[in-house]
Amino acid sequence: MPILQVIVLAIVQGLTEFLPISSTAHLYLSSWLLGWKPEALDFDIALHMGTLLAVLIYFLPDWIQIVGQGLGMRLGHDDQLKHNHMLLWLLAIGSIPVGVAGLVFNKQAEGPWRNPYVMGTMLVVVGIVMWIAERQGRVVRDMGSLNLPDSIVVGLSQMLAIIPGTSRSGITISAGLFRDFTRETAARFSFLLSTPAIAAAAAKALYDMHKQGGLGGILNSTFLVGVGVSAATGCAVIAWFLQYLRRGGLRPFVYYRLIFGIIVLALAFFRRPAG
Repeated sequence: MPILQVIVLAIVQGLTEFLPISSTAHLYLSSWLLGWKPEALDFDIALHMGTLLAVLIYFLPDWIQIVGQGLGMRLGHDDQLKHNHMLLWLLAIGSIPVGVAGLVFNKQAEGPWRNPYVMGTMLVVVGIVMWIAERQGRVVRDMGSLNLPDSIVVGLSQMLAIIPGTSRSGITISAGLFRDFTRETAARFSFLLSTPAIAAAAAKALYDMHKQGGLGGILNSTFLVGVGVSAATGCAVIAWFLQYLRRGGLRPFVYYRLIFGIIVLALAFFRRPAG
């Protein structure tokens, strides 16, 4: 894969994985519109590893505190997390639905659903859901008040993320807003909840590559650049987005999704995706 394509797609992954605009749709459509061949499995692993590193690095202090408190230790200084010693187990429970959905619908998500008609439709539909959530949410609750019903609702919403064009962050942040979380809290819980799912996706990709002949060939310049660029971009996006949500809302992303989704559907009627 040319290094320019590696850098472009790694930046696209880092930008769109954590913003509520769908990384899968942007990666697929970038390659489709630019006439690039679909990414190889080793590059898919690099992108997953990069975004996993981004969320682990940025939220490392949170994870240390969450895991420590879940095991009965007093770690960390975040006041909101101190008031929720069960957060580790709530994250574990919330991760179950997407794991089940991935096992059941993985072939559809990687096959027939990965087309511009599905992606364009989901861009629009989830954009409307985000708009309703933005209007209906009372934005009054923080991480300290997160409970089992919250974990189940947000976890169930994450199941939809396996459908290309949905956006994991878009649908889970919307679910958090429907549960009256502040925007920043909804995004923070969304990113924490995404960590096991991204790790599982990376592990599956590694296993698939192992079955195809081993992992010895992945430590090359393409892999390392893909990991590094997507991780660095992802960390920057997480930091910016959480800061933005302290004062701004989801409306710009709603408009973006609606316009982009309509463009994707229009293009799909006039241009066939490359095989």
